[in-house]
Amino acid sequence: MKAMILAAGLGTRLGELTESIPKPMLDINGRPLLAYNIENLVRFGFDEIIINLHYMPEVIKDFAKDGSKFNAKIEYSYEPELLGTAGGVRNAIDFFDDNDPFLVIYGDIWTNQNLHDIVDVHNRNNALATLVLHQRKGSNSLVKLEENNQITGFIERPSAEERTAYPFSWVNSGIQLLEKKILANLKKSEFADLPKNIYPSLVEAGKLFGLPLSGNRIAIDSADRYNTACKLVKRWNT
Repeated sequence: MKAMILAAGLGTRLGELTESIPKPMLDINGRPLLAYNIENLVRFGFDEIIINLHYMPEVIKDFAKDGSKFNAKIEYSYEPELLGTAGGVRNAIDFFDDNDPFLVIYGDIWTNQNLHDIVDVHNRNNALATLVLHQRKGSNSLVKLEENNQITGFIERPSAEERTAYPFSWVNSGIQLLEKKILANLKKSEFADLPKNIYPSLVEAGKLFGLPLSGNRIAIDSADRYNTACKLVKRWNT
């Protein structure tokens, strides 16, 4: 199966930590974050991987190369200008098969989530997109998840008023299984975001589904979270 790791971001919120390396290459207990993500993908059969690049692309390419050391096949999609999460996937659209879903994972998270589970939920519901969800107050998204796994509400970057009016308990984890057709209306090299520009219309169509996180997961989006991640990953891997 095929997957994409979104690794093009600048990592500005991490300050000095990403002055000389892209954030997917941050050292987590002696290994780059990227290595953990590739290995977890391969573990669950996602051994054909494309990685989008922008900031310090050669650092990532020099490390992962063609993927053979991970028992994977790795290709790259370079973005001269950042295209956003949806735009980045659209830019690599030719890599994916027409009739098979593919996984997209944000490159600044660490997870050991069982990825077979998201495939099962996606296929069972004939979904166009299925998101791994977790519960966290004050996150960048609000998601309403029904007992049948259907997502019936999705708000990205909610205002204070929206948080009060829509006290949804779930948030987007940055791990998603997608159908190629959801990007059909995007032009190549057009900036677009999955949560802002794609998922709301899928909610209206009844084709967006969610899977509660069953593994471990942490987003490394600040210096404090980086330090926390190093401690947690060490514990989770023992």
